[in-house]
Amino acid sequence: MITISHVTRRFGSMQAVSDLSLEIPAGDSVALWGTNGAGKTTLIRCALGLLSCRGAISIGGHDVHRRGKEARMLVGYVPQELGFYDDLGVAESVRFFARLKGIDVRSTSDILASVGLEGSERKRIRELSGGMKQRLALAIALLGDPPVLVLDEVTASLDVCGRDEFIALLSRLGGRGRTMLFASHRIDEVATLARRVAMLEHGRLVNLCNASDFSTRSASHVVLHLIMPRGVREHAMNSLRAGGLRPELNGVGVLVPVAPEQKAAPFRLLTNAGITIDDFEIITASAGPNPVCHRETP
Repeated sequence: MITISHVTRRFGSMQAVSDLSLEIPAGDSVALWGTNGAGKTTLIRCALGLLSCRGAISIGGHDVHRRGKEARMLVGYVPQELGFYDDLGVAESVRFFARLKGIDVRSTSDILASVGLEGSERKRIRELSGGMKQRLALAIALLGDPPVLVLDEVTASLDVCGRDEFIALLSRLGGRGRTMLFASHRIDEVATLARRVAMLEHGRLVNLCNASDFSTRSASHVVLHLIMPRGVREHAMNSLRAGGLRPELNGVGVLVPVAPEQKAAPFRLLTNAGITIDDFEIITASAGPNPVCHRETP
């Protein structure tokens, strides 16, 4: 269904994606895994035809550059950063995006009910919580029942409850024979939604494995999600690196993989650096950015 062949994308002197090939057959679900800057979002945008690239990408046999409209008609897309008109109503937004897609929507009630937004038709976008906006984005992505669903770190800004509910919804709606390509930094999402995991490092595909192997081999560490003000995150990253840890920036804080017996270490390092965190959670089992898996032939 999705064929990515020798794709390379540069931004000036930086090579964001490097000679990457990946075959995703119909009905498969592939998670893109890697640290910030590994090339996950760039690859997704190339696959959608939003960025030009060297190499070739096709969806359902349609080249995304030469026949982009036909290719994108097969895809439902939920980006990390949502773009809604805050003054529009929820039902109005569904009808607006349906018109853009050329889809005739006579009633929005069933569409909204399918993502748990029944009774919200008359609400304004600005009245919705983050989780409700994500549900609305998913409803819009699924307009026309596309065979392919593409998601880019869609739970990064949600709280624990909202994230769990959204993943459960995705598992129910997205798994009906659809092909899925998504970027994630959470093992629990990968275990629930993916069949295979494509691990990216500096724009290269370094490993491809079954999601079950990935999850099993990732159980030796945990990941702390440290939530802190934006202004102190760079200082926190430097302090954690100086202490021998490998932190990653996240939408609302910093992710720190640690051994289970070392969960207090990041807090000691940040306290010594004079940095106070607002909140934290232990989000998942993880073996860091690139756990080792048995290599699988696509």
